[in-house]
Amino acid sequence: MHRRLVISVAVSALCGAMLAGTAAPASAAAPAAVDCRKVKCVALTFDDGPVADTQRLLRTLNDRNVKATFYVVGKNVQRYPSTVRSTASAGHQIGNHSWDHADLTRLSAAQIKSQFSRADTAIKQATGKKPTTVRAPYGAHNAAVRQAAARPLVHWSVDTLDWKYRDSARIINTVKTQTKPGDIVLLHDIHKTTVNAVPGIIQALKARGFHFVTVDQLFAPAKLPAGKVTYHNRAAYRP
Repeated sequence: MHRRLVISVAVSALCGAMLAGTAAPASAAAPAAVDCRKVKCVALTFDDGPVADTQRLLRTLNDRNVKATFYVVGKNVQRYPSTVRSTASAGHQIGNHSWDHADLTRLSAAQIKSQFSRADTAIKQATGKKPTTVRAPYGAHNAAVRQAAARPLVHWSVDTLDWKYRDSARIINTVKTQTKPGDIVLLHDIHKTTVNAVPGIIQALKARGFHFVTVDQLFAPAKLPAGKVTYHNRAAYRP
């Protein structure tokens, strides 16, 4: 009787929420606990999306239980909010990559602030959370950009040049040969050749004993300072 009562109460509560036009929020798939001070970690980061092909990338990452960080462009978030929502729900980290990928160093202080705030708004509307890190388009930054970011600027330590060389095999080889423990790898999910390369990247790095983590996980338990740029690998930030 007690078991039937518990089930009945749970079903009633769910039905009540549905009738009220609400539903219990789906909990995000939290990244597995990994201490990157003790094991080999790498953070794969994907810039400039989301685009239609981002969903294929998400399936690839999910099938292989890999977490990554996505530095998204606000206007693309506005176009594909459900994709960003799915990305966050799967346990990936979302970062701010400006509103429309402008070279922020060529803008006024007010314009830079608008680039970040408009992207923040779009991301928060899609995911319910404001990003904790930003990445400046092209890696271009100055004092005004760092001040407007008001958060850590996370750049990269391995540049695949996937935007220049649309060659999946080349991308895989670059990541395989250049990645060291604590590295942040720059990729772009807007290119199909990059998404095609991801299974090979994962296979190559897993064979070398790497754990795939988000940017926040990579530096934990240390907290990156706001307004500072992170280029180098995890070893430089050990607490």
